[in-house]
Amino acid sequence: MKAIVLGSDDRFALATVEAPAPGPGEVAIRVGYAGLQWGDVLVGDGRFPVPRPFIPGFEAAGDIVAVGEGVDAARIGRPVTALTASGAFAEVATAPAVLAFPAEGLDPRTAAAFGWATPTAYDLINTVTRVRPGDRVLIHAALGGVGSLAAQFAKAAGAARIVGVGGDGGAAQADYAAGLGYDRLTSRADFPGSLADERFDVILDPVGGPARRAHLDLLAPHGRLALYGSMAPSEPVQIDADDLLMNGRSVLAHNGNLLSRTHPERLAASAAEALRLLADRQVHIDISAEYGLADVPTAIRRLAAGGARGKAVIRIG
Repeated sequence: MKAIVLGSDDRFALATVEAPAPGPGEVAIRVGYAGLQWGDVLVGDGRFPVPRPFIPGFEAAGDIVAVGEGVDAARIGRPVTALTASGAFAEVATAPAVLAFPAEGLDPRTAAAFGWATPTAYDLINTVTRVRPGDRVLIHAALGGVGSLAAQFAKAAGAARIVGVGGDGGAAQADYAAGLGYDRLTSRADFPGSLADERFDVILDPVGGPARRAHLDLLAPHGRLALYGSMAPSEPVQIDADDLLMNGRSVLAHNGNLLSRTHPERLAASAAEALRLLADRQVHIDISAEYGLADVPTAIRRLAAGGARGKAVIRIG
């Protein structure tokens, strides 16, 4: 089969490799589309060490073509959107059966774009920070895969004000953000100064570094800061637990990859709820770019360069 392979030379290349077979509790998927996400950047630049050769890609959509031991054979032929540990940038990929979600009624591109971002955004809003009606919410990386969905989930949860950080401050990006449910979009260059007079009940932080310190300062009493990444390579931020206690603030963490290994049923439940909201059109996924399999290196470079909005997908089949 054809696949993108990360070799010992730290380069992504199109190659012919043997198709994988599903192990116990797994399904094999003939991939029609795959989703692109930040984990692909981390693998490419070495911040997420993997054995070489390695087939990247963590989000696959297609039809189940085989099942491993313990999986109902009736699932063969069914369309799914799946979260994988690797291998989605290939014509066939394997995934845990519990993380291969039914995708009937979803077009293949949307199924691939669902990926990790949608259940992550759902969890950040609904199970981690538990956004309540009237809450003021700040979302960093506002226009990316998670941010663009988190704003919609926050709106559905009754948030009174949703502010995003991202982009260059242009009018076109502000209009795009408004369509996602943001009441205001401030540029990265203007953060945090432009928000000096605001305080937030919930802040989503995938960035780390100086932005994390600024987020702590912007938390209202009883506010919740959710950490789900450290995109900015920098020194860790020290957090004073006594200061949190005195102001009733909380710092929470969400690690979807860890959750998929420790409590996959919880991740599956969140994905099911996110799929329901997607089917009910309470949220939508913006697919901003589509690439062919051979163009994966270009797609990863563009995502790493920043400024991406919505979700990019890779056409496999």
